[in-house]
Amino acid sequence: MDTTVTPFSELLRRRTRRSPGSSTGDGLLRDLAAGTCDVADHADLLGQYAFVYEALERAAERMADHPVVAPFVTQHRSRMPAIRADLEYLVGPDWSELVCPLPATTAYVRRLNEVAATWPGGFVAHHYTRYLGDLSGGRAIGTVLSDRFGFETNGVLFWICEQVADPAAFEDTYREQLDRAPWDADEQERVIAEVELAHALDRRLLAELEALRVPSASAVHH
Repeated sequence: MDTTVTPFSELLRRRTRRSPGSSTGDGLLRDLAAGTCDVADHADLLGQYAFVYEALERAAERMADHPVVAPFVTQHRSRMPAIRADLEYLVGPDWSELVCPLPATTAYVRRLNEVAATWPGGFVAHHYTRYLGDLSGGRAIGTVLSDRFGFETNGVLFWICEQVADPAAFEDTYREQLDRAPWDADEQERVIAEVELAHALDRRLLAELEALRVPSASAVHH
């Protein structure tokens, strides 16, 4: 009889892992990774993520003293300065007046406001989804975009994530924090479900951005 206990971080990873190409909106991320997108596509994505990260980092400020959340907030390294700098470079100093949230982005932010600033497990679920998710493939995207558009640091600061010198060590420490969180089985299931919801909200955001690209693409073929 196998009595091995699967660490929560591994259970979370297995249960919430996305299959490549499995959802609408993956085209945008695929084009970013391949360098076949336009600068406008890149700016549009960062513009929507600005609303998401702003909500998440506001929640981090409110939850920073909670004993379960504190280790994650200590590591969280604010991403908003990089997003703002990239958008100022890509769109202009008045970017915040020009960028409006899509309906899917508004729904994503609404969920963050509902759970991330009040429920420790909810905060960690959304923090995990964004910070580990964007870090894991971000540097590769930053390199591709730098080569494609001649960016050095301006325009790709978000993807470079200079605050994390050793991504592998960051991820290892993050997973150790997940394993130490004092959650029983029911709470772990709630966190897993919230990560799945966060992925669904992100996919809707990407799908709406993808839909904005489709008319111009389809017009070429007709």
